[in-house]
Amino acid sequence: MGISGFEPTFLAGFEAVRKEHGPGLAALSGRRLTGFAIVRFVEDGDWFADCPVVLNFDGVQIEICHWKLDELSISWNSIDTTTAISDWEWFELTPAWSSADERLEPFIGQELREVALLEWRPSSHDLAAGTIAVEFVFDAGCFHIANALDENSIEVGDAHPEFVRYRLGCGAPPD
Repeated sequence: MGISGFEPTFLAGFEAVRKEHGPGLAALSGRRLTGFAIVRFVEDGDWFADCPVVLNFDGVQIEICHWKLDELSISWNSIDTTTAISDWEWFELTPAWSSADERLEPFIGQELREVALLEWRPSSHDLAAGTIAVEFVFDAGCFHIANALDENSIEVGDAHPEFVRYRLGCGAPPD
């Protein structure tokens, strides 16, 4: 993708993500969201949802990227959002890091209360069954970054009821 420092390791399934990243995600609780970055196209300002969503919690940076139908990469402190995105000659638009997003801006400065993993378990057959989202809960509300079938989505508010919610760091069973 031409993103400096981005070397994703994609995992599939709740247990793989929890085992690899559960402790790090849980350790974010109590930190403030101090910044974020997403990739937008310079020409029209549209969000390029294929690229990672970068969140900064008091100096700890988490980078979340969904890929394919069920894969999730979480990386830590590896992407340099001050460096231009390169190697895009094959694409007609110019990607650039942006800290503008109406969904995430209200959470800047808020203390993170809890992080949870959400597993999509629909009541009927669904191609997205088993995909994992990461939820961030603040006093003022919450948002989650989910798999929109081969790209990221950012949703504000309570997750759809067909997500099973697993709180991290508290040893609690699914909600």
